[in-house]
Amino acid sequence: MLRISGIAILTAFLLISQKVDAQFLMDMIDTSKDMGRGMLSMFKRFDHIRIGGYMQPQFQIAEAKGAKGFSGGDFAPRSNNRFMLRRGRVRFDYGHFNEKDQPTVQFAIQFDGTERGVNIRDLWGRVFENKWQLFMVTGGMFARPFGYEINLSSSDREAPERGRMSQTLMKTERDMGAMLSFEPRVKNHSLRYLKVDLGAFNGQGLTGPSEYDSYKDIIAHIGLKPYPVTSNLTFSGGVSILQGGLASPTKYIYRMGDGAAGKQFLVDSSEDNKDGKSPREYRGADMQWKLKTKWGNSEFRAEYWFGTQTGYANTTETPGTLLNDPFYVRKFNGAFICFLQNIVNAAHQVVVKYDWYDPNTSVKGKQIGEPGTNLSPADIKYSTLGFGYVHYINQNLKLLLWYDHVTNESTSLNGYTEDLKDDVFTCRLQFRF
Repeated sequence: MLRISGIAILTAFLLISQKVDAQFLMDMIDTSKDMGRGMLSMFKRFDHIRIGGYMQPQFQIAEAKGAKGFSGGDFAPRSNNRFMLRRGRVRFDYGHFNEKDQPTVQFAIQFDGTERGVNIRDLWGRVFENKWQLFMVTGGMFARPFGYEINLSSSDREAPERGRMSQTLMKTERDMGAMLSFEPRVKNHSLRYLKVDLGAFNGQGLTGPSEYDSYKDIIAHIGLKPYPVTSNLTFSGGVSILQGGLASPTKYIYRMGDGAAGKQFLVDSSEDNKDGKSPREYRGADMQWKLKTKWGNSEFRAEYWFGTQTGYANTTETPGTLLNDPFYVRKFNGAFICFLQNIVNAAHQVVVKYDWYDPNTSVKGKQIGEPGTNLSPADIKYSTLGFGYVHYINQNLKLLLWYDHVTNESTSLNGYTEDLKDDVFTCRLQFRF
C-alpha cells in the first residue's frame, strides 16, 4: 500500500510540473525496471497537458455591518469583517499538435472551489486552422469576448475585483456559446497584431441553469494586440459590440419617458410585448498603454461602455432565470480607469483604479425616488475609487492590500438620501502554481 501511494504521489508531481528538466526525470525514474518504464510512458502520454491554478484567501473589513457591495459580495447583517476564500481555481489544459508542431486542438476545464461550494468556470474546446494559420473556432463555456476587463484573469488582475458594471451586466463573465476568431499565428504576418472575435451566446451566462428563450447575444471584438510604439512604449486597444435581447414574460414593459412626475418609467402594455424581444445592446472601447522604466513599468488602462439594458424594477443584472415580472429598460454607461506603477523594482507596485456605473442615465440625484416615477435603488449611480499595493513576493506568491471607497448618488429614496457606509479594505494572499 505504501509503495502504491508513493508511486501515485510521484506521478501527480510529474503531471503538475510545467518545467521539468529531462535529466531530472531520468534521475527520478528507474527505467531499468518495468514499473519505472511504465511511469515514464505515462508521463509522455501527458506531455501536452498543463495543470495550473491559484488560491486567494483574504481578510476584509467593511465600513459598517451588513455592508452591501461588489468586493466579494454583501457582508452578513451582523458582521463588518470576515475571512473568506475568494477563489480557488484549478485548470487543466490539453493541446494536440501535428507533425509540424502546429496546434490542432485545445481543450480546457477549470473548477472553482471555495467554502461556498465547487463550480465549473470554464469548459471549452478549440479547433485551429493550419492551412493559413489565421482562424480558430471555440465552443463551450468560456469568457465573453467583450472589452478588456472581462477577459483579464482574476489571477493576473491587480485590483481584487472587476468593476461594478462588469459584475452587473456580465456577471460571472462566462457564457455558453461558440466563437470564430481571426488571429495570425505566422510570426511576420502583416496583420499579426490584429485579433478579431465573433461569437453567439445564450445570454444568461452562469447565473442561470439553462437557456430560457430563443434570443442569442451576438458579441464582436476587434482588438490591437500590444504594439511597440517605441522601444519602451506599447499600445493595445479594441472596440466591442453586444447585440442581444430577452423574451418578455409579460405584456408590460417599462421605459423611461416624460410623464406627470417628470422623467419616469412609463408602462407599455401592448399585447405584442409578450414573448417579444426586449433589448440588451452594449457598446465599448478600451485602450492600454505600457511604458518600460528603470523601476519596472508604468501602465494606464481605460475602458468605456454604454448601451441599453433590460432588467427588473429592482435590479439591472441580466436575469439568470425569467420571472413572471415586467421588464424595465434602461440606458446606461460606465467606465474603468486604472493606473499602475512599479516602485523600486518590478516586485513592488502601486495601483489606483476608478470606475463608475450609471444604470439609468435618464435620471440623477433627487429625481430618483420622487413619487410616481417608479424609480428604485437599481437606478442609482455608483462610483468607486480603489487604491492599493501589490507585492510580488515570488512567481508563486502575491500580497495585495487594497481599499475601495464607494460613493453613491444622494436620492429621494428612503435609505439612500446620503452616501452609504460601504467602503471595504481587503488583505489578500494569492498562491499560484
